Amino acid sequence: MLKKSVEYGEINGVSFANGTVSFNAITLNVYSYMVDGVLIDTGAKSLKKQFAPFLLSKNYDQVVITHHHEDHTGCAALIEKDRNIPIYIHEMSVNDCRKPSDYPLYRKLFWGKRDPFKAKPLSTSFSSRTAKWDVIETPGHAKDHVAFLNRNTGQLFSGDLFVQPRTKVILRNESIPQIIASIEHVLTLDFGEMYCCHAGFVKNGKKALEQKREYLLELKQKVLDLYQNGMNPSQIHQIVMKRKYPITKLSFGEWDSMHIITSILNESKQMISN
Repeated sequence: MLKKSVEYGEINGVSFANGTVSFNAITLNVYSYMVDGVLIDTGAKSLKKQFAPFLLSKNYDQVVITHHHEDHTGCAALIEKDRNIPIYIHEMSVNDCRKPSDYPLYRKLFWGKRDPFKAKPLSTSFSSRTAKWDVIETPGHAKDHVAFLNRNTGQLFSGDLFVQPRTKVILRNESIPQIIASIEHVLTLDFGEMYCCHAGFVKNGKKALEQKREYLLELKQKVLDLYQNGMNPSQIHQIVMKRKYPITKLSFGEWDSMHIITSILNESKQMISN
């Protein structure tokens, strides 16, 4: 049986709701943030009751979404029904948001089935009540992934770019090389605090992202070195990623540490073929 909970709070002018879903040994969480009249991500449909007090009581003028995944868009339809304000997402996901959601059953178990909603395409920047914001393309976790930087405060809302400093499992269609490139791009920008949609508030966001970049670069090099020494992906996986994670079995392999290895090798093969 699923166990659900929520935490509300505020840090440095940023209000948040952090919803958690637990099933056996697996616990997943997701944040929604509100600052300066902007709501960033909407939480999951399965946590509608937990997020509703936050989403329906706060005073905001617009919604911006970091990417299309259901834990970030799940309550967008609730907001659309409650108030007449624009909801923005990457242009490549605008049409998909209008359609019924389609993703594996285990994800519907944890995050619910997202209802269709109408979204507008994000531009490269936007304005809130007192600040200017940059919309930063950060693909890797998802093709449409973006981060938001408040130019006035230096606060970075990173979606799922960070999550944790040492990545152990990824989705089948994620790309470690793309994530590295996205992190390196973000590190060229001027920011301090980071607000992650799973790790929450990170005081020194730049240092945390630097640590993640170094870990991923070292991991990438190790994988490539082992491959050059004649090892196949399965052998490399056994050396580099020794632990098994419950989410791999539950997701029938959609989440797996093996995808880290294959995404690194696939990029290497593409570079050679080009």
